[in-house]
Amino acid sequence: MSAKKKSVIREWLEALVVAAFLAFCVVRPFIVQAFKIPTGSMRPTLLEGDLILVNKFIYGAKVPFTEKRLPKVKDLARGDVVVFIYPEDTKKDFIKRLVGLRGDTIEIKSGSIFVNDKPLLEPVFSQRYYYNRGDFAAEGMKITVPKDNYFVLGDNSASSKDSRYWGFVPKSNILGQAMVVYWPPNRIRIIK
Repeated sequence: MSAKKKSVIREWLEALVVAAFLAFCVVRPFIVQAFKIPTGSMRPTLLEGDLILVNKFIYGAKVPFTEKRLPKVKDLARGDVVVFIYPEDTKKDFIKRLVGLRGDTIEIKSGSIFVNDKPLLEPVFSQRYYYNRGDFAAEGMKITVPKDNYFVLGDNSASSKDSRYWGFVPKSNILGQAMVVYWPPNRIRIIK
């Protein structure tokens, strides 16, 4: 093999190694990550099989192998669709809608969510029926979200294992905000 041909092959291999390094060591841990929706717990917002991109730097990406985070772009906000490490099995990632911030008192009453004794009137909440299920959302129960924790619910309340069942999501478990459905092509859109 000629020296020129070896040089071209070597350049391609170097470019591939650099691209792989950037993808796995920079982009995926700190910037954006792809996820596949496994269940119908977020219907109609997200369907089973949807492929989404999650913005990991918006809330301050976690630095791998540490408890440190990069600086955040914005704070978590009620209504955000978030991806997080499932508190009961840290090998699983879950996706739900953020309902309660630290200090909020949450109650589900007559199918509506009340935060600090006021109903959530935004369409992402008011156009859905929420069921009183689980140990954290029994009929007549009000719970207060502890410091550095969040209360999350699936958009499909009838078919979602969420904070009503297992409680709160620690701030340290938050991975990022779901931003875009990129597959299938007929569902490409920004997630609201």
